[in-house]
Amino acid sequence: MSSIKVECVANEGYGIGESPVWDEKENALLCVDITGRKVCRWSPVTKQVRAVAVDAPVSSVALRKSGDYVITLGTRFAALKWKEQLVTTITHVDKDKPNNRFNDGKVDPAGRYFAGTMAEEIRPAVLERHQGSLYTLFSDLSVVKQFDQVDISNGLDWSLDHRTFFYIDSLSYSVDAFDYELQTGKIGNRRSVYRLEKEESIPDGMCIDTEGKLWVACYDGGRVIRLDPETGKRLQTVKLPVDKTTSCCFGGKDYSEMYVTSARDGMDKEWLSRQPQAGGIFKITGLGVKGVPPYPFAG
Repeated sequence: MSSIKVECVANEGYGIGESPVWDEKENALLCVDITGRKVCRWSPVTKQVRAVAVDAPVSSVALRKSGDYVITLGTRFAALKWKEQLVTTITHVDKDKPNNRFNDGKVDPAGRYFAGTMAEEIRPAVLERHQGSLYTLFSDLSVVKQFDQVDISNGLDWSLDHRTFFYIDSLSYSVDAFDYELQTGKIGNRRSVYRLEKEESIPDGMCIDTEGKLWVACYDGGRVIRLDPETGKRLQTVKLPVDKTTSCCFGGKDYSEMYVTSARDGMDKEWLSRQPQAGGIFKITGLGVKGVPPYPFAG
């Protein structure tokens, strides 16, 4: 086992850093700052972060097959042209819930964009419950609601054989699995594959490695954990120097590096003085496993 190294590669002080995605074409890491209302791109070559400001909380970003990106913005699915800094609305959801916003989102192996909503938080992880839903944006730009009664729609990914969809509703403190039909994007037969322990705190963003194991960022837990969805066992814990770890993805030229986003919203001065890198982007090397490249949205 090679030695694991955790370093802060961009100390950006994001309010809520989220949705890290590796953009192979640009050799860069994408992410968002939800409350800072910006889509960001960090280059490992220049070590610089560039950002596009948007007009609402932006909660996830994904690659697009035709070029550029798709994002979840407020309660909209939208397209983002990076160079032009141009955002175009694709479609609206939750129109009857003005207090809602999208949260985490990811593209499935067939190119559909899955993303869920939640009520705006009063304080971090404090909100009106059961207000969210999980949606799928299809390549023809139509939208399907998968289910509702969601608290905080969060991490999502698919098994290597594409037959299982993994999903986190944070306040359930559980990582769930569904049977997945790749042809249609239909899901069913929900069950829990892992329940978080107290010190792991709140499950947030998630990704899968090439061995089919899940990595979950633990919000307020200051760690990412590696789980076996078959056995329900935790295999590994990697601690970070910040409490509010929000999401994770694999990246780098062979997808052997893990990138972890974090948040600083809800932290007072004393807390921030103890964790000056809160809201930064972290790189973990030496894990000895690789990740799966992200799928681009087909629409």
